[in-house]
Amino acid sequence: MSEESLKSFAREKLQILRDGNLLRSLIATERLPRTRTRQQSRDLISFACNDYLGLSHHPAVIEASRQATSTYGTGAGASRLISGNNPLYAGLEAALSKLKGTEDAVVFGSGYLANVGVVPALAARQDLILMDELCHACLHAGATLARCRTIRYRHLDLAELSELLRKHRSAHRHCLVLTDGVFSMDGDRAPVDDLLGICEEHDAWLMTDDAHGLGVVENGRGSGFVGGRAVPVPLQMGTLSKAVGAYGGYLCTNAEVAELIRNRARSLQYATGLPPGTLAAATAALELIATDRDLVRKPLERARRFTGRLGVAAPDSPIVPLVLGDAQRTMQVAAALRQRGFLVGAIRPPTVPDGTARLRLTFSAVHAEENVDGLAAAVEEVLPTR
Repeated sequence: MSEESLKSFAREKLQILRDGNLLRSLIATERLPRTRTRQQSRDLISFACNDYLGLSHHPAVIEASRQATSTYGTGAGASRLISGNNPLYAGLEAALSKLKGTEDAVVFGSGYLANVGVVPALAARQDLILMDELCHACLHAGATLARCRTIRYRHLDLAELSELLRKHRSAHRHCLVLTDGVFSMDGDRAPVDDLLGICEEHDAWLMTDDAHGLGVVENGRGSGFVGGRAVPVPLQMGTLSKAVGAYGGYLCTNAEVAELIRNRARSLQYATGLPPGTLAAATAALELIATDRDLVRKPLERARRFTGRLGVAAPDSPIVPLVLGDAQRTMQVAAALRQRGFLVGAIRPPTVPDGTARLRLTFSAVHAEENVDGLAAAVEEVLPTR
């Protein structure tokens, strides 16, 4: 009887999703070198992947992973605080802190695990969190777990953030300000320099999520740099699963905070360590990001080539949204582009606000220019009014 009520509950929820054109399904996808993708026996060029530098298929990255797996095995076997802290972690964390210009770094099992671990380790009931309303879902989840007062300010509205700090900061022990460095659905960048100035004025701690900045903006060093200059953001979080082409998350910070996080972040304490091959792959990829200036400039170049062909504003990152508004129309346009050989992300609520369903196009260093031009031509064909 209880199982039947569970099934009924699921059926009702699924029908609501169907009625709103919001039902998702998993599609087996073979990712091949140079953005080639195969779905349901159809070969496509993918503009729906966050592997911005193509490093998941880079020979040096693959070989590093293969050698580490051969030496250490396929899994960590335990959490980092028990016996899962493979020696490769030290090199990876050193590479991250060097690239970001911080004293130390802590690597987590994923970017999501980093945010849901770091935020509640630094903020509690007596504290205040102020966050951009368009922060990634895992920052919202981390704020919820902190169980303190949380206020969301309008996207990139520094005046509102300043006013909220003036109004509420003094009533709380500590204050944490959260923002994406590059916003995942719009591709715009946070004014990190200005944000840090506001935070320092009010003794608030700024934490940036650089998941979509590392490897692709500011010569690959990420959104914590402005015009080649490091902005001393005290808490710089990011992922190893996008431009790095591997898996995992990290926090770059000072030595004292890093030690605290190793002792207090539950998503690190109670999660199995990353596989050795993943650690080695990420370390090799970071070396390429740090040294290959030509590689890290290409994703933004490709994105700007695309927007130039369409005559729309040049993007700040390799993410280009085409906001269509209606979820059904978004799915139809994505299907039309698929018929023309291009895989694009069709993003619908609740990932984005109601009425802002969109195509989310992502550009990679390994996209051929003719593929970018072909996508632009296809978009002009299926969206002639743009």
